Amino acid sequence: MKGKLVLFILLLSMVGLLTACGENTADDVVNSLNKKAEDMGSFKATANMEIETGEEPQQFDVQVWHKKDDYYKVVLQNQLDEKGNQVILRNDEGVFVLTPSINKSYKFQNDWPKHHSQPYLFTSLVNDINSDSDREFKSTENYYEFTVKTNYKGNQQLPYQKIYFHKKTYEPALVRVLNAQNETMVKVTFSEFDFNPEIADSEFNTEENLAKGAISVPTMAELEEQSMTVYYPTNLPSGSEFTKEKVVSFEDGERSILSYEGDKNFTLVQEMYSTYPTSVEVPVYAPGEMVDLGFTVGHLTNNSLEWQQDGMSFVLASDSLTVEEMVMVAKSVQGQAMK
Repeated sequence: MKGKLVLFILLLSMVGLLTACGENTADDVVNSLNKKAEDMGSFKATANMEIETGEEPQQFDVQVWHKKDDYYKVVLQNQLDEKGNQVILRNDEGVFVLTPSINKSYKFQNDWPKHHSQPYLFTSLVNDINSDSDREFKSTENYYEFTVKTNYKGNQQLPYQKIYFHKKTYEPALVRVLNAQNETMVKVTFSEFDFNPEIADSEFNTEENLAKGAISVPTMAELEEQSMTVYYPTNLPSGSEFTKEKVVSFEDGERSILSYEGDKNFTLVQEMYSTYPTSVEVPVYAPGEMVDLGFTVGHLTNNSLEWQQDGMSFVLASDSLTVEEMVMVAKSVQGQAMK
């Protein structure tokens, strides 16, 4: 009887040891992800992105093309606005942000997306995992889950992200970007992901992406039918209050000027165009930095943050707001709201 008991204990120990040996550790998974990234020549992804940072959730369709080493193309499509798409393009010439709805494009000279968190880019997710020595790891039935710090320019309101990878393929499945209260503010759900697909170099060609017909630009008739709805920020710095609003017409459309005063003063200018003052085929050089606002990409200079959304152009100007406060205000201008 005693011998049988000893044998039974030994068998249990062996089963436990085999089970433990079969489970990948955090380091094992990180090494596998790094190998995937190193061996990967390209990837394509399709995802849905939901943003909760405004009063109403925003839904976007996301398509991504990447070819090693530095070729990227990202198309963000607002599900409620056929013309509300934006294209981010990186190639040997630089980084371009194309906004067809206002017939405008910017050219940046920076390292995007190497040192910027992007929840829809596999390479960015792997970089964020490698950069966080305090990362948390969990293995569930179907996924490897990491909780790591984010790296957003001027945005400390979203400090963490949970990243889920399929166990069998190491493809990204889901990303949740969290605020300080551990609430999900941005959710990216991948519906398709392919490692090493064939992608033609022309997909990243500047001229082809800027050419008319490659992206949808509103017609003049469509512009004339549009009317400006003034948007107001719903998240203000402490001590700032709305003081006045002025709407004026100018040669190319209408302009709304909102003034906020108090401990932190700032002005928000919104423009709706009836004719095109620029051409999407001729990029405007942007000397500042790209800032990810989630639903769009902004252009940050010393005292201003410019972005486009819903067929309109916005400029937030202030000499007293911090970069983080400017991003906070901009991210809350996501739909019609009462001032």
